[in-house]
Amino acid sequence: MVVQQVLQEEGLHPIDIRLGEVQIQEELAVDQAQSLREKLEEVGFELLDDKKQKMIERIKTVIITLIHSENDNLQKVNHSDYIAEQLNRDYGYLSSLFSEVEGITIEKYIINQKIEKVKELLMYDELSLSEIADQLHYSSVQHLSNQFKKVTGLTPSYFKHLKEKKRKSLDQI
Repeated sequence: MVVQQVLQEEGLHPIDIRLGEVQIQEELAVDQAQSLREKLEEVGFELLDDKKQKMIERIKTVIITLIHSENDNLQKVNHSDYIAEQLNRDYGYLSSLFSEVEGITIEKYIINQKIEKVKELLMYDELSLSEIADQLHYSSVQHLSNQFKKVTGLTPSYFKHLKEKKRKSLDQI
């Protein structure tokens, strides 16, 4: 809604607004793009016009949707096949582009997203570790615990007892 408001204030007519992507009817002039960039930054967004960076944002959006979705069928799919299908690109190309731009692999990014989801579920304190492992399709609680400790330096049970907000916002991962 905020992005739509900024676009309308700039006299632009959005066709479609999704997480990480906006389509507008008009072609942006250089000065109009700069003005839009500044107004979006004022409200915590950024204008991406580099093709590589746009693709990276699309990859991240697909992964976030995949990991944080409540749809169990969606979470069970093969990650590489799903990403390639959603973006209509070869996974090898997407993987090397992501690594080149972000400095980490897509797989590592997926693990980071899963760990953030685990943190969220631990903070809610509604599910056991076993239920969380099952929900996120870990092969075992031990696998989840090992991955959690490797990423955070803490065990899931220790993290749960901290009761501090240790979560990162999704755009900071």
